[in-house]
Amino acid sequence: MDSRESKSSRAEEAQSNGVDGSTGRTVSEPEAPSQSELSRREWLTAAGGALLLPGVPQSKPAKPAARPHTPAPAAGGLRLERFEPKSMLHVTETRVERARFPVIDMHTHLSFAGRMSAPEDAEAVTVAMPAADVLAVMDKKNIQTMVNLTGGRGAGLEQVVKQFDAAHPGRFITFTEPWWSRASEAGYPAFQAEQIERAHKAGARGLKVLKILGLYLRENGSTGKLVAIDDPRFDPMWETCASLDIPVAIHIADPEAFFLPTDRFNERYEELHNHPDWSFYGRDFPPFKDLLAARDRVFARHPKTTWVALHVGHHAEDLTDVCAMLDRFPRAHVELGARIGELGRQPRASRRFFDKYQDRIMFGTDAVPHGDETPQQIFGDTLYEIYYRFLETEDEYFDYAPAPVPPQGRWRIYGLGLPEQILKKVYFENAARVLHLQG
Repeated sequence: MDSRESKSSRAEEAQSNGVDGSTGRTVSEPEAPSQSELSRREWLTAAGGALLLPGVPQSKPAKPAARPHTPAPAAGGLRLERFEPKSMLHVTETRVERARFPVIDMHTHLSFAGRMSAPEDAEAVTVAMPAADVLAVMDKKNIQTMVNLTGGRGAGLEQVVKQFDAAHPGRFITFTEPWWSRASEAGYPAFQAEQIERAHKAGARGLKVLKILGLYLRENGSTGKLVAIDDPRFDPMWETCASLDIPVAIHIADPEAFFLPTDRFNERYEELHNHPDWSFYGRDFPPFKDLLAARDRVFARHPKTTWVALHVGHHAEDLTDVCAMLDRFPRAHVELGARIGELGRQPRASRRFFDKYQDRIMFGTDAVPHGDETPQQIFGDTLYEIYYRFLETEDEYFDYAPAPVPPQGRWRIYGLGLPEQILKKVYFENAARVLHLQG
């Protein structure tokens, strides 16, 4: 997910899916409540929402009389958030410090729209890290070009282009963003199309659509109904991108688990428990599949527009669905940002996916400087080494993020060991073609 977006646009939409941490009582053998008291879920909530690892069986099977007595563990148990198991597997561990071939990172956030001092200023931007500091990592990791998707709009966009693209030719590419604050105005469709043309003249090489559209943008500010992704007022914007032959990088839905109840069946319970405002379950949020259907209607209505469906088409958990989207829309592409945790736990299906769509998959990380709340996106050496290891090696069962506890789900991933022909396309050639880069 986009952590920058999480901090800003999610604030007023956050719903309370957290749990009461005021008690947190844990004992070696917790006493289950009766039906007349609390349900299992309510009991966990009253216990502070922490799952227990008490070290004893849930039930007590009969034991032979001669079997030695096993002492009970110390009272208190172990809270799940403190559980950091070390794998006992003895497997190959490969450190890939530099990509085998030059890289275009198609998905980063080096700036973001707005300033704390002037949130109402639609043209304001905040730069997350100086270009010199970004280049130091790029040079070490063989990253030729970094695509900053959130370059803002208007004067702010011009500032970012000057500071990055113009100052360091060939190393940075900046995308612009829509003027969502004016979407309810009568003349918005024509205005937005004109702003895309203006941004292109100022140096923007594409358009980034955050999940503001579909999940946050409402009629008349924050009080009206949600604006649909396929609302016709945006048609001139999509068509302008087609006429300028610039790609639209679009992100309209988070992982499917974010649209389900945050309960014991949700495999991303810990992530949603830590970030309850990331949940889109309930209220008036559209179901996950409705968002994808609306996106597909936009793709179908604008067949000449080049689309980059970010985060593996927003559905890395279901590659069959992503394949169907790519088959249906020949001008659609995907990138990998913040989804190797999903791809890497289905390595055989992922390898087949890369083989079949090797011309339409682009390298991306969703990297955010100082993105501490999303370890899988923190810009730096370790992040890139994990991606390179995933793509280039056949290592088994390794971490998908530089964090002591897996931030998205408690699993590990497996490397794909892609051949050089596919690596070259994913690392560089596919993005270079979409962005019209030389060499």
